[in-house]
Amino acid sequence: MIVTATVMCAALYAIGSYTTAYIPSPWGFGQFRPAVVIPAFFAVIFGPLPAGIGAAIGTLIADSVKHGTLYFGSLFAAVPGNFFGFYLFGRICKRFSWGKFIVATNLTLSSANFMTAFLYVYVYKSLYLQAIKAGLTDILTLSLGLTVWWFVTMLPFVLVITPLLIKTISASMPSIVPEDVRNSTLKNDLPKIGFGLSLLIPGLILLSLGLLVTFTELGAIVLRANKLSGIDPLQILLYGSGVTLIPLGLYSLIRR
Repeated sequence: MIVTATVMCAALYAIGSYTTAYIPSPWGFGQFRPAVVIPAFFAVIFGPLPAGIGAAIGTLIADSVKHGTLYFGSLFAAVPGNFFGFYLFGRICKRFSWGKFIVATNLTLSSANFMTAFLYVYVYKSLYLQAIKAGLTDILTLSLGLTVWWFVTMLPFVLVITPLLIKTISASMPSIVPEDVRNSTLKNDLPKIGFGLSLLIPGLILLSLGLLVTFTELGAIVLRANKLSGIDPLQILLYGSGVTLIPLGLYSLIRR
């Protein structure tokens, strides 16, 4: 079952990731990837290893197909980042509850995306290709920008679509679903306050970061770092994500 689940996760994630592979981040590298719902689903249903290994293989396949050859940027950054993130996701969701699911979503999307961004910008772009000549502060700032991009574009999909996939498979194929997952209901067990706060708090943090970038010396660092790609998208991302997530979080809290 573990081998089968790993192969299925890798195949589905590769297909899903490739579908949006040509929608880049504002920096021109790093892609829009709602397909993260697939390894998140496998992490809950089949556990950490099928999800982690499947995500690592799937992202390498998708990136390599896109570039027409084995893509070392994926091998250096996306493979370890995806394995770490979805292995951690599965570990957190052992003895499942929807509260743990919300924690896993926020923790893995922030930590694994930062790992992937830093490895890509520093190890691949700066050290391996020597395409980026910048100090560590600028590298960290650009990595933060990529992390923000991935986090805010992945979070709504994982929080909304993955639970629907879990409940659908629980109803249609209950024999493959762990009992604790099968017995958890969205209506009664989903922590409404936790769900709303998982949108509201990141939104407030991102909006606050946007204000810091605009009105403090942090802005000068951001401007210098973003010259690496010739554009200055981080402020737009911070403000845009903040004003998007905050109303969604407030709406969820009010609707509870």
